[in-house]
Amino acid sequence: MDLRPKLAVFKFASCDGCQLSLLDCEDELLALAASIEIANFAEASSAVIEGPYDLALVEGSITTPHDADRILEVRRQSRVLVTIGACATAGGIQALRNFGSVEEYTRIVYAKPSYISTLATSTPIADHVKVDYELRGCPVNKHQLLEVISAFLNHRAPRVAAHSVCVECKARGITCVMVARGEPCLGPVTHAGCGALCPAYDRPCFGCYGPKELANPAALGEWARTALGADAATVRRQFQTFNAWAEPFRTEGRRDD
Repeated sequence: MDLRPKLAVFKFASCDGCQLSLLDCEDELLALAASIEIANFAEASSAVIEGPYDLALVEGSITTPHDADRILEVRRQSRVLVTIGACATAGGIQALRNFGSVEEYTRIVYAKPSYISTLATSTPIADHVKVDYELRGCPVNKHQLLEVISAFLNHRAPRVAAHSVCVECKARGITCVMVARGEPCLGPVTHAGCGALCPAYDRPCFGCYGPKELANPAALGEWARTALGADAATVRRQFQTFNAWAEPFRTEGRRDD
């Protein structure tokens, strides 16, 4: 009898990037398999071991009535449920639909809008069921993902840093984009995890990892408008990307509506 805890990975509306982050672990994933049974992971294998599951990793947002029902069953089958990525934790890039009219979008895009079965919004998993831990990113950082799984196996809290991207910039000796180039950047309010990828190439942070703890986008937006001379459309675009529906990005992104 296999006594290893069962791991399941589920996908909802998403691009599969966060699941690929897990597959990218390669050697670490092989070592992990000795401690945990990968029971349900369609991206890796068509073999499925029935639940219940000890740990479920959920990628993607809820965008259809079917998904709204399915996530309830996933929750019932999972002892611990962890959401991974911007789609699962904040609705994802597809949550931009939340600022407009889905009926209008489908009428313009589809020849037969009546064939489309969708919800008016794209929402994070936590809006529908209890979530035990959220791991942000677009996609998630594979090392942070391994840390979350390791924490589960060792019955402890994940050690995922809560500081901003600015700390990663300083650690790498990267010149501040806002100071040196006068460009609005979301680094001060964005959760670390990417290693300051965009600033390393002289580009402002786009907020892929969502708002950090105690973020103050209102102050950053005001700074961008006054000190940097950014117009309202520029500031709105900064906040309405990968984590547009995450508070407090949502509030600041709609300030000038």
